[in-house]
Amino acid sequence: MRILFAGTPEIAVPSLQAVAREFDVAAVLTNPDKRKGRSKKLIPPPVKEAASELEIPVYQFPSLRTEAREIIAQLHADVLAVFAYGRIFGPKFLSLFPHGGLNVHPSLLPAYRGSSPIPASILSGDNKTGISIQRIAQEMDTGDIIKQKVIPLNGTETSLSLTQTAAEEGAELLVEALSDIQSGNAVFTPQDESKASYCSMISKDDGWIDWQTESTDLIDRKIRAYYPWPKAAAYFGDKKLMFTDAEVFRKVNETERKAHSEQFPPGTVVRADTKGIIVSCSNGFIRIKRLQLQSKKEMDWKSFLNGNPDFIGTILR
Repeated sequence: MRILFAGTPEIAVPSLQAVAREFDVAAVLTNPDKRKGRSKKLIPPPVKEAASELEIPVYQFPSLRTEAREIIAQLHADVLAVFAYGRIFGPKFLSLFPHGGLNVHPSLLPAYRGSSPIPASILSGDNKTGISIQRIAQEMDTGDIIKQKVIPLNGTETSLSLTQTAAEEGAELLVEALSDIQSGNAVFTPQDESKASYCSMISKDDGWIDWQTESTDLIDRKIRAYYPWPKAAAYFGDKKLMFTDAEVFRKVNETERKAHSEQFPPGTVVRADTKGIIVSCSNGFIRIKRLQLQSKKEMDWKSFLNGNPDFIGTILR
C-alpha cells in the first residue's frame, strides 16, 4: 500500500519514520521552509529533514490547487496519512486517494477538536488524554474514528513532555490503523457530537498570569501547558518574567497562612526555601523552580536569585 505522508512539526517525525518502515511512502507533503532568527535564514520543517534522511521525495506546495493535485495524482498513493500538516484538504485533493485520508489527532475525540489539544488537556486539569486516528472529513476533526488510545495524566506533564508522548504513541497507532486498512479489517466509528469540545489556537499573550484572580492550581496548569511556548509570565518591574517549572506549595507555615491576604497580596514574592521561590496567589502559594527573565536564558531559581537579589519582596503583576 502506497502512502502520501503529510506533516510539518517535530511531533509528526516519529509517525513518518514508523510508516516508512512498514509501508511504501511515495512522497512527503510539508509546508514551505520558514525564515527564522535575526539572520532570516531559511529553516526546513522537521518532517522535511526526516524525509530527506529517509530519501523520500518532498513536496512543499504553497497551495493544494490544480498544479499540486496533478503532481500528487501521478504518485498513485492509496492513502493520505496526516499528522499536524497545518492545512485543510479539499474534496478534490482527498479524491486522489482510493482509501481516503487518515489524520492523527492528540486527544480523545470528540474532545478538544482544534489546533491545541495538548495544552488544552493540561489547562483543564484532565486525568487522561489520548490519541485518535480519524478519517479526514471536510469539517475539522469530525471524521469517523478507526483507532484510539488513552494516555493517563498525573498532573506533572508539560506540553513539551506530553507532545513527546503523543508523538511516540501516535506513530504506533497510525501504523496499526494503516495495517487494518491494508488487511481489510478497518472499522470506523462515528464520533458522538453531543460530547464534542473545541480548543483554539494559542497566541503569545495567552500565558500571562493574573495573580489576583487565578488559583494556585490554575497557575500551575498554565505554567505546564504553556511550556515551551509561549511560557507563563508576569511582569517583574518593567520586564517580562517567564516561569518554566513550578508546583503548588501546600506546606505553608501558620504565620504565612494567617498573613496571606493582608501581608502577602497576590503576586508577592514571599521567600525562598530549599526547593524554590514562594509566591503568593489569590488562594495560597506556588513554588517557582525555574525562571527566564526577558532577553535572558532560562535558569534555576538559585541562579536567578544570585543575579536578582532584590527579587524577594517584589510584587509581580
